[in-house]
Formats: sequence, C-alpha cells, structure tokens
Amino acid sequence: MEKELLIKKWLNNELNGSEKEAFDKLDDFEINQAIVDNAEYFKASNFTEIADFEAFKKRYDSHKKPVRKLQWLNPLLKIASVLVIAFGLYFTLFHNSITQVKTVAGEKITVELPDTSEVILNVLSTIQYNAKKWDEKRSLQLEGEAYFKVAKGKKFDVITESGVVTVVGTQFNVKQRSEFFEVKCFEGKVSVVSDTIKRLLHPGQTFRISNHKFSEGTITAVTPKWADNMSDFESVPFKEVLAELERQYNIKIINKNVNVDRLFTGGFVHHDLENALISITQPMNMTYELSTSNRVIIRGKNN
Repeated sequence: MEKELLIKKWLNNELNGSEKEAFDKLDDFEINQAIVDNAEYFKASNFTEIADFEAFKKRYDSHKKPVRKLQWLNPLLKIASVLVIAFGLYFTLFHNSITQVKTVAGEKITVELPDTSEVILNVLSTIQYNAKKWDEKRSLQLEGEAYFKVAKGKKFDVITESGVVTVVGTQFNVKQRSEFFEVKCFEGKVSVVSDTIKRLLHPGQTFRISNHKFSEGTITAVTPKWADNMSDFESVPFKEVLAELERQYNIKIINKNVNVDRLFTGGFVHHDLENALISITQPMNMTYELSTSNRVIIRGKNN
C-alpha cells in the first residue's frame, strides 16, 4: 500500500492488522516527511506560496540524515510532531515575511524600506509590506499619513482604502483618514487612481477627495510641513483639523455649537497645545477651554 495512504488512514485511526504492520516499518523521518507533503490536512498549514513551500522541502531534504527505525511510536508524540511541523512551516512562510509598522498618538517615525526608500510615518498611521517579495514587487498598504522618498527602480505602489498611488522614483505625501484622501507630489511624477478618477501629478500638484468630492490644487512647499512638526491645511473641513489636533496631542476635543464642515485654511504647531488651539480657534471666531490635561472644549460664537 502506498505510504501516503497508510499515513492518511493512520491519522483517521482506520488501519487494519496488515496495514498496521506495514505502517510500523516506515522510518520516523519518512512519516514526518510524508505528513509535511500532505500538510493541507491541517488548518494551520493552508499554504498558498507554493514556491516557498517547495524551496523549504528542498532545503529540508538536503540536510536529512539516516535515522533508526521505530517499531512503536506513542500516538501523542506522533500528533505533536505533526503540529510542530505544520505550525512551524505556517509561521515561517507567512508571518515572518510581512512587516508592519505602526505609530501611536503624538509619534512620528522614519522607516527605511528594503530598497533604501524612506517613509516618514505620521501619528496614528500604519504601513504593511512583504519584505521577502520586495525585490519582485514594491508595494505597501497605508492607513493614515506618510511622506515617501522613493528610490528609483521598479514601480512603487501605495495602496489605501480610497485609491492607489503609483510612482517610480519620486517624493510625495499620501493622507488617508476616514473620508479624506489627499496626495501631494513634491518631486517626479505620481499616478493616482481612485474609483473612476485617474490623474498624473507633477511637482506642486495635489489630488484630493473630501466628503466624496474630488478636487485638484497646487502647493509651493517642497516637503510636507507635518514632517517638521507643523500641520497645515488649505480649504479643509474643520473636523479634519480637529481630528489631526487630537492625533498630534493625544487629546479629546468636545465641540459645542461648532460648524465642523466649515472650511479652514491655516495650521498649528506640534509642540505647544495652547499655541495650536489659538491658531485654529481665533480665525474661526471660536473659543477654547482646557478642562483637563487631555480634554479640550471648543465653543462656537454663540455658546
């Protein structure tokens, strides 16, 4: 009887007397190797990267050594060896290949990608990419906001909930926050695709979707100001300004009689909360109150 069939029947406890004798004559190594070859029977080893799996088997085979035959194996030990192999392969092939970087409120960090491209991650943002496959496909997922300095090479994709940004070698900023999506090109050319809208941006051009409305604009800055600890806004709904202030200072803002859809142009610093509050409330004819160390009340004109 074929070895694979013996092992499958063994796993299901279906061996008869003659089959049991044939099974007991198998080498321990052969048993485990066959189990690996039939790893689809284990939920944890639902392999999808076939090339990686085959490469692992070749490396495993190249280091195999003669082993003595075992006439009787404790069933629990056999099951344990199956689980070790299955889970070990699963975590080796998948979890170790995905890199994820997150920031918390008030934190910014710089990340160097495998090709020396640089990402400056703004507060409460996340990037995720496959480091193992980076040479084949330069692609990452972004939640939040990041400034990219991309090394020249193959195309580079930034995938967000609202659209895909594609470049070759350039500098640009991508912001994806709730219903607000914005791309700013500082150097080179940037392709942006969002639903049915596709645009090619040149230095100084911007692409924005806010409240499901698309618009284009221009900028004079050569880098995003938030990377230098100052947030700036151009005709942005006030609710986006308040949300950014909460992220930068890790505070909770309570609005009283505030029109959060009113457009705001201006900015605030990241190192002085009172200064920042004055910068955003005075132009909007509002007042503020620091009720606790991390709680702010902003009031509209008639409140």
